Amino acid sequence: MSKFKFHQIAAVAVFAMTAVWVATGEFSSVGSAQDSESAQPGDAAPQVEERRHTVAVIRPPRFEHSRAIRMSGLTEADKRAVLAARSAGIVSELPLSKGQMVEAGDLIIRLDAEEKEAAIATAQQLLSQRQAEAEAAERLVQSGSLPRLQADNARSALASARSQLEAAQAELTRNEVRAPFSGLVDRVNVEIGGSVMAGTEIATILALDPIVATGEVGERDLGHLTTGDRADVRLVDGRIVEGEISYISRDASAQTRTFQVEVAIDNEDNDIPAGMTTEMTLRARPVESVRLPRSVVTLSAKGDLGIRTVGPDGKVAFHMIDLVDDTPEGLVLAGIPADARVIVSGQDFVAEGDLVNAVEADEETIRGLAGEVAGLD
Repeated sequence: MSKFKFHQIAAVAVFAMTAVWVATGEFSSVGSAQDSESAQPGDAAPQVEERRHTVAVIRPPRFEHSRAIRMSGLTEADKRAVLAARSAGIVSELPLSKGQMVEAGDLIIRLDAEEKEAAIATAQQLLSQRQAEAEAAERLVQSGSLPRLQADNARSALASARSQLEAAQAELTRNEVRAPFSGLVDRVNVEIGGSVMAGTEIATILALDPIVATGEVGERDLGHLTTGDRADVRLVDGRIVEGEISYISRDASAQTRTFQVEVAIDNEDNDIPAGMTTEMTLRARPVESVRLPRSVVTLSAKGDLGIRTVGPDGKVAFHMIDLVDDTPEGLVLAGIPADARVIVSGQDFVAEGDLVNAVEADEETIRGLAGEVAGLD
């Protein structure tokens, strides 16, 4: 009986043949023969064609548009005066009522002044007496019958009497309060027959034409505004009225770092009251702008807000934008080069410096943009 079995001898033989085959290196030619046959000497290495994104671009029409600065505010009276009694007494005349219009100089209130009228009568009588004494003294001095010193004393007494009369008349005027300017009587705090002390508030007068809408603008917007610029004011009841900037503060609020702005609005009928909430749109100097859909705006690699354009060389560039206005039809932007081809589709899939295939946007998009610009005021 053989010492080794057949299957053991077969296994050893297969292993030996495999070892010889691996040692020769012939396995390395598997799958490469066809390549070596098809490749010709001197052929260049095959290149991978660069893939470019395709983006839609437009050349947006340009127009002049006034920069819009929006803020909330309140209406205020152009002038407001709280009138007070200048003397103590009893109210004898009150020829006005709430809501009444008055002119500058009209009587607002008069206090009872019997004792002051008597004081004026006494001062007038004394003045007449001192006038006669002074005239008599002058005649006697001229005739030599009286020393000049006594004539000087008479003239001094006359001047004193005149001063007393003027003081009595001035005191009588303190019993009257008159309107310092034309306006509307908003409040009346006293009644006829009532007693008042000096300093008691009598009435409040408002000058409502023009009415003033006040608000505050930030530091960035201040440089775009000048007095006389147009402003649109939306009232809380839905009305929109037009005015112009009448005042711009040059002292910022310490808490908010904002500057107060006042807009004067014609209010001939006094139908716009003081204290009404408003939304103001200040219109600064017009600038060259374009109108683009909000979807065009994107972010740069640094996080800046802007748009992407395609240059003549097919490379993508990024331009920061200056927001001029936000309208229902789209954003009005400044700071975009005149010859820029703005990417309106695909801008979020490319980056600055990328080479792209730029194709003109379809006719519908172009007509839409043209229609938006044609509808401008």
